[in-house]
Amino acid sequence: MEAKNPNMVSIKDMLEAGVHFGHQTNRWNPKMKPYLFGERNGIYLIDLQQTAKFFFDAYNFVRDTVAAGESVLFVGTKRQAVDIVEEEATRCGMYYVTQRWLGGMLTNFETIRKSIRQLKKLEAAQTDGTHERLKKKEVLLMEKERGKLEKYLSGIKAMESLPGCIYVLDTRIQHITVKEANRLGIPVVAIVDTNCDPTRIDYPIPGNDDAIRSLKLFTARIADACLEGLDLRNKQEDSSGGEEDTIMSDLLSTRATESPVEGVQAPSA
Repeated sequence: MEAKNPNMVSIKDMLEAGVHFGHQTNRWNPKMKPYLFGERNGIYLIDLQQTAKFFFDAYNFVRDTVAAGESVLFVGTKRQAVDIVEEEATRCGMYYVTQRWLGGMLTNFETIRKSIRQLKKLEAAQTDGTHERLKKKEVLLMEKERGKLEKYLSGIKAMESLPGCIYVLDTRIQHITVKEANRLGIPVVAIVDTNCDPTRIDYPIPGNDDAIRSLKLFTARIADACLEGLDLRNKQEDSSGGEEDTIMSDLLSTRATESPVEGVQAPSA
């Protein structure tokens, strides 16, 4: 599919957000060299023309993934990313992780699902009268466990299966996340700064992964891609439903006007 808007991120927007600022030249990953524009005052500058191109590809992939019925998991645990990730993932109805990544969240998902079921059970105990039947100490222990599970799993409580792709805001911090996704063949979309390894990312977005405005710009647009994908999915489902109704209507109409089957005689008196 072609994107509705080929200028999803403009050079002007990226310049204003500081997307082009990388890390100091002594803190770089040589694998990022193809994405660099140059160096100024000891800081690497990212080629925003390439960023626009790669983001275009990432946006289209995310949109098409959601349109096909899959989900997207947003992952960002650094301080400046937490609120952005939760806000944008919630806005587009997708899942998110903003606290420490628990090893096995993807590769041992069945165990994670058990923890989610336990969380839901503890939440239900708050309102179904369970607490009233227990001692105060037991209630405190249950609430402590619920709080811990809520902290780490609140953003994926409704996630019944593995996501169709993950969107990562800092691949160095989330290296375990990326490794698990790579192992399972789950595509990774990620912002890659000048100190990152882009070779492990399926859809790299060269850019500043520290500046709040940069994180907000890309994450909001990825959320927009999810919303566009959901819209396409709904239209496809409506179209499919209409076709089924038409086929059924035609079938019933044909049956109603069919002639009696030849060769069948009425019984003799």
